[in-house]
This record gives sequence, structure tokens and C-alpha cells, in this order.
Amino acid sequence: MKTLTSLAHQLGAYSLLLILTAFVTTQVVWAQEGGGTDKPDQNRVGTVGAVELLVPVTARYVSLGATTTSGMANMNGIEALYANPAGLTYNTGTTALFSRMNYVADIGVNYFGFGQRIGNNNHLAVSVSSWDMGDIPRQSESAPEKSEVTFSVAFVTVGFTYARVLTDRIAAGATVKIVSETIDDVAASGMVFDAGMTYVVGETGLRLGVALKNIGNRLQYAGTGLVRRVQLPGQPGNATVNAVNIESEGMEYPTQLNFGMAYSRQVAGAADVTLLGNFQSNSFEQDRFSAGMELGLRNIVFIRGGYEYVENTDVTMWKGYTFGAGLNLEISGSMVSIDYAMAPTDFFDDVQFLTVAATL
Repeated sequence: MKTLTSLAHQLGAYSLLLILTAFVTTQVVWAQEGGGTDKPDQNRVGTVGAVELLVPVTARYVSLGATTTSGMANMNGIEALYANPAGLTYNTGTTALFSRMNYVADIGVNYFGFGQRIGNNNHLAVSVSSWDMGDIPRQSESAPEKSEVTFSVAFVTVGFTYARVLTDRIAAGATVKIVSETIDDVAASGMVFDAGMTYVVGETGLRLGVALKNIGNRLQYAGTGLVRRVQLPGQPGNATVNAVNIESEGMEYPTQLNFGMAYSRQVAGAADVTLLGNFQSNSFEQDRFSAGMELGLRNIVFIRGGYEYVENTDVTMWKGYTFGAGLNLEISGSMVSIDYAMAPTDFFDDVQFLTVAATL
């Protein structure tokens, strides 16, 4: 039995090594295409689709500076899977989570997730992210002034996650996400995948994690909003107007690769401290280095802070630093957690998050 466990640990280590090798290879490819670490060509920035996939949705993830790829021992599984699908294995039973973000420009983002542990090693979850942008005044080329006529925008992402505990140290998971975007009478939909692993380094308090996110083909818009009624070149002025469909250019998804680590130690009495670090390589954005720290008291009260570094701060609205707090309560045998986070920005009001989760 010990031999099989040792073999599983070795396979897990080899899997991490393979993912890291893929990471290095991806870095080289992205650098050649205008992405990667050096980012010699920034022309691709702004050409990506489904950028809502890059916007965080839970309070703890934000308050720790986007450093939870490796996961944490006291995390809620639904909360953890946003950074790494393997984090769903932190669920101990049935878990539900709701998170609300007050984003910039009066945009609201709601996130809901439900997870279930099946047996000792298998975990399933479904999650939904929905953006609320309100009614937007309609403007056009012929009538650029605002009017009482409005249109709506809907961004919805539905995810289905499966994760499995491979050994007492290794876990893996994958998420299939269905992306739907509707802007007035134009819409696009597609499918992307996330995959990741976590590894616990014995009893040292050290955790490692890797996650590859938003792997997909292209997102392409279609609909009656792209139809224009025009006269073809060379037709007389009294000729019949023709309906011409404008074919939109397909947009790539914002693929990213994360490598993270977390180190937890018990300090003065009932206090615990966790230090986290993360490197994020983006196919269309600058690479990001981030660090975070969580201080917990008796696993009830938590204070958190994080910082995310990018080389060129002129192309981001975020100030880089984040902070937040959390509270765990046991109510009628169920664990309820309430987390808050704030992410200061330039030009806009600070972005605030509130997450409530319950484990039965």
C-alpha cells in the first residue's frame, strides 16, 4: 500500500513538472506572438473576447491579490474553484455560495455556485456568473444623442466542474464553461475549459498549484444587429435596397496560466498566518506577479491583504493593492462564512465584494 501511495505521489510530482514544462513552452509561444513575459508587441491588447472571464467574482480571491491558485486549507470549494478547479476538493459535503460585486460604472456582477461531495474522492459543482448593466440609452450613427429608447446587455457564464482527490496530497479538476454574450440584437456564445492541480507538500504547511484557464476556440458575434440595408455599388438610385449581413471577426479567449504557492503556520496561540504568491501569464495582457497574506484567529476572524504587480501600470485601472476581512460562524451544525473585499481603482469608485457561503 505504501508503494502505491509513493507511486501516486511521484505521478503527481511528474504531472506538476509536465504542466510547468507546458508553462515554459507557452511562454515562448506567446512571446513570439506578441504575448508572454517580454510582451514585445502590445498590439494584441484589446482584441480579446469574453474579458468578463478575467474579472474576479469572490471576496477572498480579491482580498488576497489573486493568489489562491494553490488553495488554502480553510477555503470553501466553490470559492476555490474560480482560481483552480482542483480547489473544489476542499468541499466536505454540500456547499452553496453567493457573491455580489459592485463593479465600475454602476455594473453589478452576481456569482452563485453549488457543490456536492460524492463519496470520499469525487466532487461536482455548478456555478453561474451574471452581469447586470441596466438599461443603456440607444445611440446610432444617425442619432448620436441619448434618447429614452434603451437596450440591454447580458453576460452569463455557466460552469460545470468535476474534481477528484487522487491521493492525500494530490487533487485535480476541470471546468467546462459556457459563455453567452448578448448586446441588443447581437449575440455570441462559446465554450472554454479550465484545468488544474494542487499538491500538498507533506506536513510542511506548503501547498502548490497550477491552473490553465479559458482554453477555447473563438467567440464570434451574429444576429440581426449586423444586418445593413444598402445599395450595391453600380446600382441606380431607384434600385431595391439589399440586406447585407456583416460577418464579425472571431475573437480569441483570454487564456492564462497560473502557478501559485501558499505557506501556513500557526503563530502566537490560536492565530494562524498564511503567505501566498502567484505568477500569472496572460496571452493578451501583461503578466502579473502577486502576493497575499491572511491572518486568522481561531478560524473565526480573518484579516487579509494582497498586492498585484504589473510592469506598466498606465494600462490598468487597478491600484494594485487589495484588502478584506472574513468571519466564520457555526450555525445549527452548518459552517457559514461571510467575506468582504475592496479593490481600489483609478478614475472609478472602489470595487467592493461581498461573499456568503454555507457548508452543510
